[in-house]
Amino acid sequence: MVRNFVHVSKRDFLLNISAYGEVDDNKPCIIFVHGFKGFKDWGFGPYIYKFFEENGFYVLAFNFSHNGVGNALTEFTELDKFAENTFSLEVEELSEIIYFAKTQTKNSKIYLLGHSRGGAISLLTASKSNDVSAVVVWSSVATFDRYSGRQKEAWRKKGYFEVLNSRTKQIMRLNISLLNDLERNKNGSLNIQNAVSWLNKPLLIVHGNQDLAVPISEGQQLFEWSDKNNTEFVSIEGAGHTFNCQHPFVGSNEKFETILKTTYQFFNNINK
Repeated sequence: MVRNFVHVSKRDFLLNISAYGEVDDNKPCIIFVHGFKGFKDWGFGPYIYKFFEENGFYVLAFNFSHNGVGNALTEFTELDKFAENTFSLEVEELSEIIYFAKTQTKNSKIYLLGHSRGGAISLLTASKSNDVSAVVVWSSVATFDRYSGRQKEAWRKKGYFEVLNSRTKQIMRLNISLLNDLERNKNGSLNIQNAVSWLNKPLLIVHGNQDLAVPISEGQQLFEWSDKNNTEFVSIEGAGHTFNCQHPFVGSNEKFETILKTTYQFFNNINK
């Protein structure tokens, strides 16, 4: 069963949410956190949610308010909002979704499953939340600072930075607000190393060794920072950033099924 609805954030921003399964205090809740240029209905998204629903979980998937995807759900129609997005806003909105999940499920455990940039947002948020019991990150970044000094100089001069969406061929702007947020908070609230080091809950890091968007070295770096007593690292041979899945979704594959089963076992062991 799928329910689609809109959550209004404390800033009056709209977050589209899909809930898979019945709310049940005995069911753990998984919150899926999409990445940069991502959205909840991208490619493998619905397949993931149905998999976990069928295996006894309640799943919440949502779009960040400024991810660029509006009511069209699968198209980037709000590039003005995309340009104004910040890392701190995403941490704030994920915290709100966790609180929303807690009010729904009451006594259930809450798990985060983040992909790419969503992995880092999950780590930052979970490190400060007593309501999150475990975190899984797929293809996660280990740093938000992915820009050269020359790029930052041009960014400040123009007031924006442009990125190409290779799938849609859209030129997408990032306003100076994102760079300001990064530079203001990189040693504090947006410090991923600190978040991983302080994370006092089980963590699973999954990364493809053929990831060209986020090298596997970043997943290995997260593992190095982590508490090894609470952390597992899994390398997927021959897998790329989206584990050889695409949008529109044309089906799963052996590597992706391995990742799903590994993630399920990780969450299921914690829930026992």
